[in-house]
Amino acid sequence: MSMMNNYLFSGRHPEYIANERAWRRSRDAYSGGAAYIDAALIRHVSEIPVEFEERRRRAYYFNYPRAIAQRITQYALAVEPIRRHAVPELVEDWSRSGLRTNEVMRQLSTLLSVYGRAWLLVDSPGFSGEVSLERVRDERLRPFVRALSPFSVVNWAAAPDGRLEWAVIAEEAIVNCDPFHYPERRRRRRLYERHHWYLYEEKSSGIEIIADGANAAGAVPLVPVTEPDGYGLDANHWFEDVVRISEAILNNESEAQMNVVKQMFGMLVVSDSFARGAQRAAGRDRAGEGFSATVARSAAVIESVEEKGISRYISPSGVETRMIREENAALKNELYDVVGLAIQGRSREAQTAESKSWDFQNTSQFLAARADLLEQAELRAWELMHRFDPGIPVPEVVYNRKFALRDLEKSIQGLLQLSTIDAGSGYRRAVNRTAVELVDAINALSAQEKREIVSEINQTAKEEVRNENQGTD
Repeated sequence: MSMMNNYLFSGRHPEYIANERAWRRSRDAYSGGAAYIDAALIRHVSEIPVEFEERRRRAYYFNYPRAIAQRITQYALAVEPIRRHAVPELVEDWSRSGLRTNEVMRQLSTLLSVYGRAWLLVDSPGFSGEVSLERVRDERLRPFVRALSPFSVVNWAAAPDGRLEWAVIAEEAIVNCDPFHYPERRRRRRLYERHHWYLYEEKSSGIEIIADGANAAGAVPLVPVTEPDGYGLDANHWFEDVVRISEAILNNESEAQMNVVKQMFGMLVVSDSFARGAQRAAGRDRAGEGFSATVARSAAVIESVEEKGISRYISPSGVETRMIREENAALKNELYDVVGLAIQGRSREAQTAESKSWDFQNTSQFLAARADLLEQAELRAWELMHRFDPGIPVPEVVYNRKFALRDLEKSIQGLLQLSTIDAGSGYRRAVNRTAVELVDAINALSAQEKREIVSEINQTAKEEVRNENQGTD
């Protein structure tokens, strides 16, 4: 095994090294579940192990990171993008595994929210021998596109022209072809160069090339996508702050839950004399032994005779629980403010008209920037598919950038009422033009389509005027 091939499996890009820890934390927060609770729950200094174990087992997680990442994707892609001249078969199965183009782009959008870095891989299955149209159809020998997380693309380099010179993708193959043998996991690395590709596999005897071939695209078939907000080696991604606030809510909520439990099951307090008598009866005449280790909800608290001297149960008053819940509500609002989705995280009725407008503009600009990023990435992926197969046209891709849908229903109702007013042709023409803008808000129209519709409206208005004049004559 050569040193070069060994580095192929162990090498990491500086960006990968700098962000791997944060990426893993964001991934775990998005995934949630018991494993994440175990990692994120914090034991406070006055908590004994048995009590913390109970709190850990009772803990539950409101997965705000996943909700935020998915909400951004849902809003950014609420209106299906326009793909003029796209091959319908490819749009319906862009990944060659059943995922439509919209679904692959949703994956990409969510990956961007969680990591700030994602990739689109464009590739084509290898084949040999003559290729007929029937074989192409039966074996589905065509390019495909898949969204990759930053964990998949472990190393890469850019050439002087600014494009990728090479890239290494980490793969894990599960060989399970024999029903009488356990499946085998095999670590692999796929190296893409501009004109060739190689597939390496780690074996007991060393690292071997198990496949290679010409790269028909003539370029490294990866589309790198990053949010252009300063993220990279010098700035952290905003989702890290989402995770930290979410973890604070998790810990606060866990404490609030245990306070509720303590209110239902109070802590026993006994007099010092009682404790001494009980310990003497057990052959131990040291009342203070183990005192500091047993002060917890699950054990008795010992008081001296000079104090109350009366056995009783004590528990939190409940005020603390309410304060914790109020703090969590405030943290949730701050969480959505950090992301730029403030209008979605609080009651619209509680906001002034000015704050509603400001928050909506903030949200709209955030989503428009995401739509612009997705549009560019998808277009580059289609261009790479065209490089693999010149018979695949590069469609005109247009993503929606108008997110004024929250008041669309009221706007349509108002427009319908206006259209019932009996006025002149100029008034009706103005109403019809407003309707065009609403149609554009629902389903983005091209500039040419809008011109044609407006021209039709004007032509109809002229004919109405001509008919009115003829009727007057």
